[in-house]
Amino acid sequence: MADIAKQKKQKEYQDYVKQVTPTHNLFLDMCKAFVTGGAICVIGQVILNFCERAGLDKETAGSWCSLLLVLLSVLLTGFGLYSRLAKFGGAGTLVPITGFANSVAAPAIEYKKEGQVFGIGCKIFTIAGPVILYGVFTSWLLGVGYWILKSAGVL
Repeated sequence: MADIAKQKKQKEYQDYVKQVTPTHNLFLDMCKAFVTGGAICVIGQVILNFCERAGLDKETAGSWCSLLLVLLSVLLTGFGLYSRLAKFGGAGTLVPITGFANSVAAPAIEYKKEGQVFGIGCKIFTIAGPVILYGVFTSWLLGVGYWILKSAGVL
């Protein structure tokens, strides 16, 4: 008797899980990511072209483009719009510079109520920290490998 009640409860739970689990259309999600990432890149290209037409050299124009994309990303994060964009565009919002800026700004905003040191200071790199750590470590490994190959006369 208890076994039947347990099976019934388990079936009800499985039905509930199926009901609340979101379904995804992979092709549609990929299209949204492509359009969102593409739009971010187009905005960056427009900024770059505008800066070059304003008389800036290519390197300075690139710096302004990066700066403005980070600023735009942080502002959108602060106003709660970047998360909506990410919900729509998924991986398309992870275009490196805007996604990275969002990953630094979001924890800073979320934990500011805990104070400057224990809130923002401790949590600001929660998401971006591993990216920085492994990026620097990988660069170091590749540099050592390059140095060894260069010293051996292979390169």
